[in-house]
Amino acid sequence: MADVKIVNQETLSNSKYRLELFEIETTQNGQTETQKREIYFRPAATTILLHDPERKTVLLTRQFRLPVYLSRKRPELIIEACAGLIDDGELPEHAIVREVEEETGYRISEIRQIAEGFSSPASFMEYVYFFTGIYSQDLKVNEGGGKKKKENI
Repeated sequence: MADVKIVNQETLSNSKYRLELFEIETTQNGQTETQKREIYFRPAATTILLHDPERKTVLLTRQFRLPVYLSRKRPELIIEACAGLIDDGELPEHAIVREVEEETGYRISEIRQIAEGFSSPASFMEYVYFFTGIYSQDLKVNEGGGKKKKENI
């Protein structure tokens, strides 16, 4: 394992989440190397693949994602598994049940954690909890569509 020394740390942005520029020195096998890395400090998140075993279907969401739009590689509305950030003090399993109801309108209770890990460890501090869950038509309690955003950041 390499020895790591943080030489400099600078905040590049602190608008919604913090973006830091790190200058580090790593020493491995007697060789020292200097590197610069931008690290984005996003909170932990959850995601779930919902399925209806009776109808043999899965439930996904369609959302606008600016990075996808800017890449021009895909349509601006993409299909993805239901997901969201974990609020301070909230358990991952509570966060995903909340997100499912907000985004899809289904009130689910039968979930199972299948994995967890960093979303993109080279540049993000975001840690993601992965779940599967069961939904059915009788669990629909509202229209879903997500929580309306109050900020334009």
